Amino acid sequence: MSTGFERDASEFTRGAKAVVVYPEIGVSSRDAEARLEETAGLAVAIGVEVVEKTSFRLRQPKAGTLIGSGQVEALAVTVRDRELQLAVFDASLTPIQQRNLETALGCKVIDRTGLILEIFGERARTAEGRLQVELAHLDYQAGRLVRSWTHLERQRGGFGFLGGPGETQIEADRRLIRDRMARLKKELEQVSRTRSLHRDRRQRAPWPVIALVGYTNAGKSTLFNRMTGADVMAENLLFATLDPTLRQIQLPGIDKAILSDTVGFVSELPTQLVAAFKATLEEVVSADLLIHVRDIAHPDTDAQRADVEKVLEEIGVDETTPRFEAWNKIDLLEGEALEDAQVDAGRRDDVVAISAWTGQGVDALITAVAAKLTHGHRRFRIELDPADGAGAAWLHQHGEVIDQSIEGDKAIYEVRMAPRDHERFLQRG
Repeated sequence: MSTGFERDASEFTRGAKAVVVYPEIGVSSRDAEARLEETAGLAVAIGVEVVEKTSFRLRQPKAGTLIGSGQVEALAVTVRDRELQLAVFDASLTPIQQRNLETALGCKVIDRTGLILEIFGERARTAEGRLQVELAHLDYQAGRLVRSWTHLERQRGGFGFLGGPGETQIEADRRLIRDRMARLKKELEQVSRTRSLHRDRRQRAPWPVIALVGYTNAGKSTLFNRMTGADVMAENLLFATLDPTLRQIQLPGIDKAILSDTVGFVSELPTQLVAAFKATLEEVVSADLLIHVRDIAHPDTDAQRADVEKVLEEIGVDETTPRFEAWNKIDLLEGEALEDAQVDAGRRDDVVAISAWTGQGVDALITAVAAKLTHGHRRFRIELDPADGAGAAWLHQHGEVIDQSIEGDKAIYEVRMAPRDHERFLQRG
């Protein structure tokens, strides 16, 4: 039976009818139903029509097909009876497993990594984002039989025509992939250098940088919009935000700070994407404070927290970087669950329970963030010439002016600020 390898991959994504499969291997910290729903949401994000969801418990993964032969047969019946074109596996499949499953099921098979890469390919808007996705996709395809290259060439451009199977052709294809990856890495290095220059300028200002991080669909963009008055895309959709967005905000005692909205993380985020998006995530690595936005109403909220912390560690975020947890979506909780969340949050000084959607708790979060950033600030008495408008403006911009008065021929300012800013003020020319 033809598995349709010769057709465009686009025929198997947007509009395709699919079954989502979750192979549950060993003991998992995740709820199987929640995991199925998440993967179905990922599939829907690229226009797939999910008509069936099923999970299989495995004692041990099979080398050839991951799931057992009986499970493969049952799945093949479902694919045939429901006339499905796609099977989405919530697992990482080897090239051999993917090929064997496609042959046995008679439909296209995509694993979790391929699915996430497809989403990123559709969502990337900036030139940098597209470069990052292309690099990640090439890295993923490098170890696999070349299949959907005509689709990828048309959709994302720049790959050239890659032919069919055959040992010589496959090697030629892989050489083209390696060459293209090398060029992409050079382009991304240039992007990274440019970003570093922008960041260096901000640090010399210096304005504190606050980065929103969290699991995908936790509500980061909604909170970003609430805090900045911006209109960043914020939908109930996995990976609604890919390209980073920076906005200037004011905080109590801080005239100017930079708030960064970043790509959402997900469990088993492909290593190719972690590597490719390193330039983007440098905003997170260099942030003065992280706000970890959590969907506290999600059944897997604790597992999601662990996934985010793992990615932060992978990209090199210093564990000493100050951080808050914003327990978002408390508007979706009620009764005992709501009370428990509020009590637990109240016991910690690094947690604020909020609803970014309704605004509940957001002012408290802003106050707590400002206090964290200004921790260690001291009160200074500063004398200025009353005509020194630039000096007065500098104090207002870099500190909290508590009081000001005139004594004789001097303007006296009582200012709370960081000691380093006080030193910079004294050294100004």
